Amino acid sequence: MDDHSPRDDAPALAPTPTPRVYETPPKDRPITDAEAARAAQLAANEHIKIASGYLRGGLADGLLKHATGAISEDDGQLVKFHGMYMQDDRDLRPERTKKKLDKAYSFMIRLRIAGGVISPKQWLALDDIAVTYAGGALRATTRQTFQYHGVIKSNLKRTMAAIDAALLDTIAACGDVNRNVMAATNPAQVGAHKAAHRLAKDISDSLLPKTSAWREIWLDGERVVGGEEEEVEPVYGRTYLPRKFKIVVAVPPSNEVDIFAHDLGFIAILDKKNQVTGWNVTVGGGMGMTHGEPDTFPRTADVMGFVAPEDAIKVAEAVMTVQRDWGNRKNRKNARLKYTIERYGLDAFRAEVETRIGKTLGAPKPFTFTNNGDRFGWTEGDDGRHHLTLYIPSGRIKDYEDGPQFLTGLRKIAEVHEGDFRLTANQNVIIANVPGAKRAAIEALVDQYGITKGAGALRRNSIACVALPTCGLALAESERYLPSLMTELEESLATHGLAEEEITIRSTGCPNGCARPFIAEIGLVGRGPERYHLYLGAAFDGSRLGKLYKEDVAASDIRDTLDPLFADFAKGRKPGEHFGDYLIRAGHVARTVNGPDFHDRTGALKPAGHA
Repeated sequence: MDDHSPRDDAPALAPTPTPRVYETPPKDRPITDAEAARAAQLAANEHIKIASGYLRGGLADGLLKHATGAISEDDGQLVKFHGMYMQDDRDLRPERTKKKLDKAYSFMIRLRIAGGVISPKQWLALDDIAVTYAGGALRATTRQTFQYHGVIKSNLKRTMAAIDAALLDTIAACGDVNRNVMAATNPAQVGAHKAAHRLAKDISDSLLPKTSAWREIWLDGERVVGGEEEEVEPVYGRTYLPRKFKIVVAVPPSNEVDIFAHDLGFIAILDKKNQVTGWNVTVGGGMGMTHGEPDTFPRTADVMGFVAPEDAIKVAEAVMTVQRDWGNRKNRKNARLKYTIERYGLDAFRAEVETRIGKTLGAPKPFTFTNNGDRFGWTEGDDGRHHLTLYIPSGRIKDYEDGPQFLTGLRKIAEVHEGDFRLTANQNVIIANVPGAKRAAIEALVDQYGITKGAGALRRNSIACVALPTCGLALAESERYLPSLMTELEESLATHGLAEEEITIRSTGCPNGCARPFIAEIGLVGRGPERYHLYLGAAFDGSRLGKLYKEDVAASDIRDTLDPLFADFAKGRKPGEHFGDYLIRAGHVARTVNGPDFHDRTGALKPAGHA
């Protein structure tokens, strides 16, 4: 775990940050929050949050404006806190522009499902919503939850009411808050995974925004008596967090939640009976960056310390509130916790967390991760229950013409299933807690509807973001492109005797990194139409970032770029050595230490074809 030790040049102690005057103006200077925010030259989003009345803004009125399918720009920022993004179908833009029509606006809605566990009854409700309002598709996301795409404005309140009726919600699934908390799902170690899910849910509940705006706007709930002034956010304040905040809980030896890619993580430390004795705490991970701006970069998290189970919630709140107070509110591109850790150093950050929880963190305990993927097919937990992990390409749960009937098949399974469903951080679905006597019935339905119980080695280690046509940030294709690329690469790997070699591959349409490409052994990041930056050399277990190997690679050239590297790997690897590790050892690409080093020593270090 050398990549996650404190930085050698980190200061032992950082100065106390300036008080948040825009949150609580001093009594001797009775200025408004908005005036203080302007004086502090805060980012535009901070002003929007301050003026929103705890996330209300003009959303209620905007929903009544039927002349357009859009909402105002400011409300487009606020609606993220309610779990949705306004989007449009970019495939339709040229034709609609020619006809002088408005863009084909719709909304992506993301649910908050801590730990990714839902009941069969909830699955059926979500299926019904998909068919009624979202084009007949559910999408399992890389945040271990569901998204709906294509919900038009006039159907938003109906959709949200149906989600509420299923005892679920979308609160804080997006925006500058703690988002959906992920947890290890593969249920072989039953006790440990129950503890992980329980911690994820407790953290999610503890750090949930307290504003009643969600119920008021979407469910026509009544305003708190006395209005805005009687409502408070005891943890977040009026301006919430500087940027999004992501928490995960992992159970070694599997790192399927990609713990080092997140702001805050808890790694289960197990005894000989696989019971949790405490948690190692990681801080400062994050994937997003901006092309051409080297002061933005992905970063893997540092292991900060060890906590007893009873202190985990306090630590989660303390880490988040230090980021609330120390994070950069002037430049959103440098506002994530990873940049706060870089500025102040891990030692100073840990000291502040310890001050807020009133005790010292323990030294990190030893742990080992072996992979960051899912285990497909049937597994049996140590309680005798059976679990079937299904491969869902890019998480898109729909019925494919002349292909798998994911939506219909999983609906039929939900109608007879007695256990639960679990989403994974790799966009797959687990039919969990199946009694032994029911296994054959589940198996028959899976076969009847052509649902895949696994895939080739490359595909089962793949992730893609949605990208085009709906994501407004996408520069290139991702979900629609990756399957065809994997077919090409599978042919190349087979040529070199590597058909069953486990290699992680991830694709995103832009550098925001939703599919976590920077910690994939093969990472593709959209640069423009049919062009990608190619990153190589990350660790198979998700503990090390890759390095930019080649810029602006045409989609048609990716196979030819990788093929000679596959050939070298087949000839020169050591037993058990993974592709990313080999590329570094053989001198093809530099090893990324962490953070700012991501942008140093980029490019191919020697020609491919020289093992």
